[in-house]
Amino acid sequence: MNKAVRIMKICIVGAGMGGLTCALALAKHGFEDIEVYEYASNLGFVGAGIQLAPNMARVLDRFGVWKSIEKEAVVLRSTSIRQGATNGELAKVDLDYIRKTYGYAHSVGHRSNLADSIYQGCKREPNIRFVFSTTVTDVDTSSTKPSFNALQRGRSEPYRVTCDVLLAADGIKSTARVAMLDALKVSTTVQDTGQAAYRIMLTREQMASDPELLDLLDSERVIRWIGAKRHVIAYPVQSHEIYNVSTTQPDVNFAAAPSATYTTKGSKPAMLSVFVDFCPLVQKMLNLVPEGEVCEWKLRIHQPLPTWVHNSTALVGDACHPTLPHLAQGAAQAIEDAAVLGVVLARLPDTSAESINKALRVYETVRKERAETLVELAAASGRALHLGDDNEEARKRRDAEFAALKKGQGPVPDKWADAEVQKMIYNFDCDKEANAAFEKAFGEA
Repeated sequence: MNKAVRIMKICIVGAGMGGLTCALALAKHGFEDIEVYEYASNLGFVGAGIQLAPNMARVLDRFGVWKSIEKEAVVLRSTSIRQGATNGELAKVDLDYIRKTYGYAHSVGHRSNLADSIYQGCKREPNIRFVFSTTVTDVDTSSTKPSFNALQRGRSEPYRVTCDVLLAADGIKSTARVAMLDALKVSTTVQDTGQAAYRIMLTREQMASDPELLDLLDSERVIRWIGAKRHVIAYPVQSHEIYNVSTTQPDVNFAAAPSATYTTKGSKPAMLSVFVDFCPLVQKMLNLVPEGEVCEWKLRIHQPLPTWVHNSTALVGDACHPTLPHLAQGAAQAIEDAAVLGVVLARLPDTSAESINKALRVYETVRKERAETLVELAAASGRALHLGDDNEEARKRRDAEFAALKKGQGPVPDKWADAEVQKMIYNFDCDKEANAAFEKAFGEA
């Protein structure tokens, strides 16, 4: 990397998984002027469990932060897909082969540990500067040098920030995306999926008096209970001290909410009523949730964008490819974005606006089709899992596939557990793909 490229000013909006990993990737590649603008006053991470797939682990290991994540993670050895009403097992899929095949096990952890480990990695890099408590507005992507207003809380006036490259990792409600698409005279809308989710964390203390629940906590498996238009997925995290339970169900509470509303306080009786016909084991778990601690998330995505790049600005993560959770790839895909951006920007031959835009187009070439394919696969998997009596023929075909799977035949209707889908997702090498695409675009050997 030549000196002019190394000292380019690169600004990142948003310090979520994508933004943090972008900063870390750029620092590891030798960039010296990296700024991260974040609305929150600090990164006091919260959240629920998260699946740590091999394609994610591979990137984070290269950046030197995987070991601390792996230390508290739980390795999954199998997945069990069950009827929600009866707890009867439809299929069991062995996951032990994943480490042997892809170099990393499929594990699960706590979202806060994942994010904090990446953040701590960033803090060890002297060339990353965080600007907290800051609202970013008036983003201009039309110029060859992107700019935006930054208003820190406690200050009455914003100041203008200009940079060589702007990476917008500010989530599904991205203001940078809106500004970029306005500049391109492109309109896109958030898509209402009609789905919502409860996310629940049960502690060992809460489960201690029930041997059946403790067996779940001490296991090395993920279980998905499926029913008409609903499912529950659960697995142990944080060295088997917490049992993570996530649900998906039809949206009721958000139906009349403004499009900017993504979370709401939930009612425990309402939550229990959604899964009233599920088996006693699921009922026991849901009943452990304290009244007043029920929170429901609206599941929204947006239409595929015509482009992720404008001049020297690129969108990252949920700003350009938010997804439903049914493939457990949301964070992993944002992390892949960051890895590819690190490679293509580090290989810039010069700092001209033409070269920067060309490199960002390489990023889009490597990432856009793949990410959008996985978004659609996640949606398709959700549709298959949620089949009910209103679509009886399709449900019968799905259950026949589950029955064949028990005999070792055919695909898995739950795409997350399907070996061919896993191969497509887990075998992806960001560095290799990014370098090959860069050489093709820039004509280098």
